[in-house]
Amino acid sequence: TVNCLDQHVEKSPNRVALIWERDEPGTAVHVTYRELLDLTCRLANTLKKYGIQKGDKVAIYMSVSPLSVAAMLACARIGAVHTVVFAGFSAESLAGRITDSGCKAVITYNQGVRGGRVIELKATVDEAVKNCPSVKHVFVAQRTDNKVQMGDRDIPLEEEMAKAASVCIPESMDSEDMLFMLYTSGSTGKPKGIVHTQAGYLLYAAVTHKYVFDYQRGDVFGCVADIGWITGHSYVVYGPLCNGATSVLFESTPVYPDPGRYWEVVQRLKINQFYGAPTAIRLLLNYGEEWVKKYDRSSLKTLGS
Repeated sequence: TVNCLDQHVEKSPNRVALIWERDEPGTAVHVTYRELLDLTCRLANTLKKYGIQKGDKVAIYMSVSPLSVAAMLACARIGAVHTVVFAGFSAESLAGRITDSGCKAVITYNQGVRGGRVIELKATVDEAVKNCPSVKHVFVAQRTDNKVQMGDRDIPLEEEMAKAASVCIPESMDSEDMLFMLYTSGSTGKPKGIVHTQAGYLLYAAVTHKYVFDYQRGDVFGCVADIGWITGHSYVVYGPLCNGATSVLFESTPVYPDPGRYWEVVQRLKINQFYGAPTAIRLLLNYGEEWVKKYDRSSLKTLGS
C-alpha cells in the first residue's frame, strides 16, 4: 500500500485516485489519494482491533466501491491476505472459498446494487458462514439504507472505522510474501486458490498498466471489470494506483439503464483508456452501433480487451 497510496499522498494528496461510477447513472463519486489512504488506515486499524494479523486470510464479498478497494489495501497494509469473491457468487461458492483458504473474517455490505436491482449480500454471507467455523467476525458496511439482521459475530464497519485512528504503520513484507489469493471460477472441477506475492505482482501490474495501455500522467483510466476478477485486481486497483493514476470503479452493468451506458460514462468522465471484457463486447454487439455513436468518445486514446 505504500507504493499505491503513501508515495502519492506525499507528492499530490488531492489528486483523484478513484472515480466511483455508481449503479445509479450520473452519480459519480470522486475519492482523492489522501481520502483513500485515510479510509484504508481506518479499515486496517479496525481489522487489527479484532485480531486480524499478518498472514491471516480475509474474504471480501462486496460490490465495486471505494470501500471494497480500501478493504483490499487495508489487508495488504497489515500483511493479511485478501481473497475477493465476486459479489454475484452463491453462498455455496463463497463458503467453499472461505473454507479452502481458512478465512478468519469476511468483509461485506448489507446489500449490493447492480443494474437497478438490490442484491442481498449480507444474507448470502450469513448462509455461507454457517458452515465456516474459521470465521470469527463479519464486518458489515452500508451500501443501502436498509436494515439487515445483525448477529453475534457481525460488526458495523463504518461505525468502527469512525472510531479508528487514521494512521496505520504498514507491515514490513518480504518480496515473496503472499499479497492475495484469488480462486478460479470452478468451471473445471473444484475452484483452485491462485496465490500472488508482493513484489513481482505489483511490478507486473504497474508496468503493464503503464506500457500496454500507454498510461500518461493525468489520464482517466477506465477498467470496467469487477474487483472479483484478476483483471479488477490488476487494472482497477493495484496497477493504476501504483502509477498514481485516476481509476474508474464501475458498479453497474453494460446495459443499465440502456446499452449506451459504457459510452455515456466515457463521455461524462472523459475516460482516456477503456478496458472491458470480451463477454461484455459480445453482448453489446447485439444492440448495434447507434448506442456507441450517440456519445462523444473523443477522449479515448486506447481500447483494451
